[in-house]
Amino acid sequence: MGKPVCALPASRSCPSSEAGLPGALLDRFEGMAYRMRIDENWTMEFLSGGCLALTGHDAEAFLRERVNYERLTHADDRVRVRDEIFAALEAGRRFRVEYRIVREDGAVRWVEEHGVGVRDRQGGYVALEGFVQDVTQRKEAEQALHEAERRYRSIFENAVEGIFQSTPDKGYLAVNPALARMYGYASPEEMVATLRDIDQQLYVETGRRAEFLRQMSEYGKVVNFESQVRRHDGSVIWISENARVVRDAAGTVQCYEGTVVDISERKVYEARIRHQATHDALTGLPNRNLLYDRLQQAIENARRNGEIAAVAFIDLDQFKFINDSLGHQVGDELLKVVAERLKSCVRAADTVARQGGDEFVLVLPHQAGCEAVADTVRRIIAVVAEPWAVNGIQLQVTCSVGISMYPDDGQDADALLRNADSAMYKAKELGRNSFEYFSAEMNAHATERLETLNSLRHALANDEFVLHYQPKVRMASGGVVGAEALLRWRHPQRGMVPPAHFIGLAEESGMIIEIGEWVLRTACAQNVAWQRAGLAPIPISVNLSPRQLARGDVVEVVRKALAASGLPPHCLELEITETVVMRDVDKSLETLRQLKELGVCIAIDDFGTGYSSLNYLKRFPVDTLKIDRSFVNDIAVDQDDAAIAKAIISLGHILNLKVVAEGVENEDQRRFLHENGCDDVQGFHFGRPMPADAFAATCLRR
Repeated sequence: MGKPVCALPASRSCPSSEAGLPGALLDRFEGMAYRMRIDENWTMEFLSGGCLALTGHDAEAFLRERVNYERLTHADDRVRVRDEIFAALEAGRRFRVEYRIVREDGAVRWVEEHGVGVRDRQGGYVALEGFVQDVTQRKEAEQALHEAERRYRSIFENAVEGIFQSTPDKGYLAVNPALARMYGYASPEEMVATLRDIDQQLYVETGRRAEFLRQMSEYGKVVNFESQVRRHDGSVIWISENARVVRDAAGTVQCYEGTVVDISERKVYEARIRHQATHDALTGLPNRNLLYDRLQQAIENARRNGEIAAVAFIDLDQFKFINDSLGHQVGDELLKVVAERLKSCVRAADTVARQGGDEFVLVLPHQAGCEAVADTVRRIIAVVAEPWAVNGIQLQVTCSVGISMYPDDGQDADALLRNADSAMYKAKELGRNSFEYFSAEMNAHATERLETLNSLRHALANDEFVLHYQPKVRMASGGVVGAEALLRWRHPQRGMVPPAHFIGLAEESGMIIEIGEWVLRTACAQNVAWQRAGLAPIPISVNLSPRQLARGDVVEVVRKALAASGLPPHCLELEITETVVMRDVDKSLETLRQLKELGVCIAIDDFGTGYSSLNYLKRFPVDTLKIDRSFVNDIAVDQDDAAIAKAIISLGHILNLKVVAEGVENEDQRRFLHENGCDDVQGFHFGRPMPADAFAATCLRR
């Protein structure tokens, strides 16, 4: 227990008047005033009335030594309390000590004791006088605060994502280890000390820090703020920041605090998917989708600036003979060589694209006239014809080129491509290894096109259209889970005309609006008829054309079709091509939301051929992604097509979307899609488009 300090004999009892303490006044305080001897038992000589409330014992119990105060002190604290009191006495100062006591009812309470030593005439300490009060609530609050700080510090130190505090103009105040590692620093302290100019040292893009500060000033926060930043070693990564402004009570900005995540892998993945969707897998050139976009841009610029733009359609002569005789591998190598040669002949502003097979297309904007275009094409013909050695064989491949010019040969991308194609065939007819300009006379299909257009104008009124239905099959069960309505034209002279021969004309002429409404009404009515006949209910899919979406009344058209037929909305699926959706993202998003409110299902058709941003895709209220048939054709043998298909399936499932593959024509394709988790499929392998009666008899069960 320790030995008393300068303990001298003292009386056991000491009335309050002798101690100089006005007892009545002290009794009013919350707490206990005392005088005790300095002896082995801390014998009490005086206690105020607060003793009972504090300890559960009245003063008499202590004064008559029925209760020993030191025994009330928590066993773990007794030695420390004596040591701290004696240390204060030896130093000749007051003492203050906090410790625990065990009340009479067994409750443990924290107390704070303040006191002084009382000396006798010889200067030795004989007693203590002081005051003890309950501080349990304060101690518990402090402990809770310490625990909260400990947890916060643990989160701050051990978080996987970066956490920071920064100021508008003085760099970082604090960063956690994760952020220091992310930015390539050995420690948070090194990062804070080194990275003082965030604008110049961190952000790659000029003005990015200014945009961060602008959003903070305007909105009080930034959300998913994506930027490229430089690490300590100079390498560049992509990050996404979420942060908010911290203000004091007066509203003054104290600092910014937020989190940072490294999104470099996601950015690489997005870029890869975007590149695969817009570029040819073999040559790396822009594919048809990107070609169409570049050509539209060239037309718009030429229209705005009063310039000439040209399209050159290039076809390799006798490529099929090389492919068949030397093999597809040699043919592929030849296509890659030709692609590089074509790129070497054009300017940075020009576009070289692969149309498909051995066909290439050049978009040549900002042309001075026909002769400038001719000079470029002559150079291309010469460069392509240069000898090429493969497997010890010297090959010389020539090409035929057709040219169309904006504005004389067409006002839109489709017309220019079509007319350049016609001119290319004329060049082949005239002996190959040459070029021809488009002229109206050489277009052998112009008359047929006009006749088709005229017949198309009367087809709807003459009841010449019919819908065929192709089954959609659930991969897991093999059962039919839907049907796609496909338009056919029963021409009185030409027989059944496939849609590829007239849909483009219908779209160009605007007749697709009426035709599309007829398809929608007919498909809805047919589905209701099947259900009323007791056949298994399935959703029916209808394609919406670009013009239908552009008109702005498509939501009302769909609502009327559902009302007129009585078809439940969930039994109708609308298919919209990815390219169409991305032409005007904001308008498409609003249209899709309104359609979704009707209760119908929405599918993005031909997915992978456009250039959807993942950021936009996750906002679209769609249910299904349809993998374009161009990726399915060689899915079992082409690693690039297989990779794209896997990526689309994975992406769809990540976004909680159903994935459907179209154009499945053989068992190898089916097996690949099944093994990689594709939900549904359609194609000739499962069923060709068929009339309504045949579909019902073949695919629907009562």
